[in-house]
Amino acid sequence: MRRAAFPLHRHSLPQLLVDAVLVAAALLLAYRLRFDTAIPPRYEDLLWATILPTVLMSVVVFSAFRLYQKWWRYTGQRDYVQIVQAIVVSTLAMAAYTVIVHPVTRPSSVGEQTVSVPPGVLAFFFLLALFFVGGARFVAHAVYERPLRGFRAKADARRILIVGAGDGGRLVLREVMRNPELGLNPVGFVDDDPLKQRQRVDGVRVLGTTEDLSEILDEVEPDEVTIAIPSAPGILRSKVVRACRDRGIPVRTLPTVFELLQGGPNVVRQVREVQVEDVLGREPVRMDIDRVGRWLEGKVVMVTGAGGSIGSELCRQIVRVGPRKLVVVDHAEDNLFRIQRELEDDRHVHPSTLATVLADCKEGERMREVFAEHRPTVVFHAAAYKHVGLMELNPVEAVRNNALATRLMAQVAGESQVERFLLVSTDKAVQPATVMGASKALAEFAIEEAGQRWPGTRFAAVRFGNVLGSSGSVVPIFRRQIARGGPVTITDERMQRYFMTIPEAVQLIIRAGNLGTGGEVFVLDMGEPVRIMDLAKAMIELSGLKPDEDIAIEVVGRRPGEKLDEALFNPYERVQPTPAEKISRAEREALDPGVVAEMFDQIALLVLEGDAAGLAAKVSALSSVRTPPDLAPPAPSV
Repeated sequence: MRRAAFPLHRHSLPQLLVDAVLVAAALLLAYRLRFDTAIPPRYEDLLWATILPTVLMSVVVFSAFRLYQKWWRYTGQRDYVQIVQAIVVSTLAMAAYTVIVHPVTRPSSVGEQTVSVPPGVLAFFFLLALFFVGGARFVAHAVYERPLRGFRAKADARRILIVGAGDGGRLVLREVMRNPELGLNPVGFVDDDPLKQRQRVDGVRVLGTTEDLSEILDEVEPDEVTIAIPSAPGILRSKVVRACRDRGIPVRTLPTVFELLQGGPNVVRQVREVQVEDVLGREPVRMDIDRVGRWLEGKVVMVTGAGGSIGSELCRQIVRVGPRKLVVVDHAEDNLFRIQRELEDDRHVHPSTLATVLADCKEGERMREVFAEHRPTVVFHAAAYKHVGLMELNPVEAVRNNALATRLMAQVAGESQVERFLLVSTDKAVQPATVMGASKALAEFAIEEAGQRWPGTRFAAVRFGNVLGSSGSVVPIFRRQIARGGPVTITDERMQRYFMTIPEAVQLIIRAGNLGTGGEVFVLDMGEPVRIMDLAKAMIELSGLKPDEDIAIEVVGRRPGEKLDEALFNPYERVQPTPAEKISRAEREALDPGVVAEMFDQIALLVLEGDAAGLAAKVSALSSVRTPPDLAPPAPSV
């Protein structure tokens, strides 16, 4: 929803009335200061004739400059700039009103001469209004901040060391000091900015850098450490965690930027334990979703698989940019109900802008009904089976859901003249060696074929690696194994994978949706791969335990088709840059859509017959359509 032109909240009326009194006082005092003795009658008449319009014009201007969108106690530097601008406009508006509506005449050698407000009155009014209006906010802010200066920690308060003396650290410090009932006593900051060393931030000293953390911990002996840098890279978080774990000091962290955007106002109560996502060591991708997702504003957006890990996060971020309608589609009733309740109750999405559709993407007639009813302009196809082991046991259903359903959805989207269709793909589609990977490779081929068959719709695929926290990720498996006392099982000590958080991946998916002209495969920059052994050890340590002592790590051997390393590009693809940061394009030779269509017809028949062996042969043949024989991967074991 768009904000009103002059937004007023319930708390705005008292502030508006105070401003009205202050403006009136500024105008009265301006006339008194301008005329040392009595005010001339003509100007006294002008004063009383213009005081009410000046007050009314001023509060309207103040509203237009959004001075009533927050409590005065939270006034910051940017707000004072707006106050100056608003009072300049108010002063000019008052002068213009006087000239047009209430001109004053005075005798001169050439007869009556029209004059307006004396320049001295204008100058005094500007300065006094600025002093009164800005001063009132300054006083309110100072009174509210007074507890910071008089803070006294409780005798039994826990000593807290804050890593990061920037905005996040100051936010944590102020919440601690405003809420003594939290039982925390800040003993210092740690920050790598050389300009902050040995300085005081809101009365608390910066004790050193993270390089000095070990000595600082031994010196101040805090009861806990809080990382207050929402955008901190994993390398920094990992360094802090290691230093504190060696001394048995618990570490908590301020939520990431994504979590802060979704959380409540009390930052300290959002502080949580450090998780494995925080210490993987990769530099987080940060984008302004309101900017990169602006192309979705006012459109009808459909998300399939909306109750899944990626689909639900797509819904959360898409509603922030103001689509005309969000159509959420899923065939799992519980997941669909959960995301519907979250969007309506927690995200305050009005039911009129949300369409909840229980449907299966494999059913062509049903999907045509959905498209005809809602007429989506953009489709994010995130519905897919993704558990590698289960797909090995159910190869026919894997191909039916991931490949044939994607081709069906693309066909319906093309027939319905959808503007853009984006497939959420995976790095397992590159040289696929498992059923799940092969089914997603087929899905990419289906998107490429659809792009040539329906050029009016921009089809594209977005390929990326593992996402932390998803139901198919190894992280939940490790957590369950650690919770029951181990062992933590990995398949090979050398195995490594790319990892990215779900919000990061979704932001890049949304950004990629507005790139290209159709038929492209976009690939997200996943950073450096992470060794699964290192991931397992990090998760055990974050649980307060020691690897191979408290929790055993067992190597159980690779499963059929499991690769040591995942790739993001096929050998026949050339990496091309895009205008978007962290997004590349996989350039490749175009396929003959007739060949792809024929192959899909044969695959559909084999799926209908449940012929797993014949399906394996066809999938392998499709993989070699573009790949030279010496580069073709082994056929998936179905």
